[in-house]
Amino acid sequence: MMAIADTLKYVTERIHAACQRSGRDPHQIELLAVTKTVPPPYIRAAAAHGITLMGENRVQEAWSKREALADLPVTWHFIGHLQSNKVKRALALFEVIQSVDSLNLGQEIDRSAAASTRIVPVFMEVNTSGEASKYGIDPETAESLAHALARLPHLRLSGLMTIGALTTDIARIRSCFIALRRLQERLNASGLSIDHLSMGMSDDYEIAVEEGATLIRLGRALFGERP
Repeated sequence: MMAIADTLKYVTERIHAACQRSGRDPHQIELLAVTKTVPPPYIRAAAAHGITLMGENRVQEAWSKREALADLPVTWHFIGHLQSNKVKRALALFEVIQSVDSLNLGQEIDRSAAASTRIVPVFMEVNTSGEASKYGIDPETAESLAHALARLPHLRLSGLMTIGALTTDIARIRSCFIALRRLQERLNASGLSIDHLSMGMSDDYEIAVEEGATLIRLGRALFGERP
């Protein structure tokens, strides 16, 4: 794994360059460190360099890390596919759930949150690429799901999330991010208040920043290749 100071400096420079190209303020973009398979010492190093958002894909892996890193002043996001039978455990580990892609899952989170009188910030995951290998709600039905989630009393729909197309075609990747931003604009025009666009990963975060991302999810770009 690479020295976090060096990779963070490089990533920050690339974010600033993307903001300059698109007329954005770099302070509008938050960086979430994807810690899948990353050992706790490296996560501590990321936190020591000012990264305050951490993201895990698996509930089981997060359990041991949360215990080892309980003293860190960071916010944990769940960014993987969440099964309904793991919702209760996920809510014990994560402050934010980024991968809500069905009403059934939203209702299960709502029920579990109600038991602890908690309101859980969630992001709706949208499959903007149309790739069968990806999770996420179809864009055609995303608006109706967003309004249904927003009505659940123990959820706060605060963001949208997507994964760009797996391709070297920059125009196609960009179209995924444009689609999510336009969905946000339509939903906010209809009365919702969705502040965050979680889009952009290690291979495409500069494109995502150019198209309006407020939160980018970086693993390999920060930590190097996984062990």
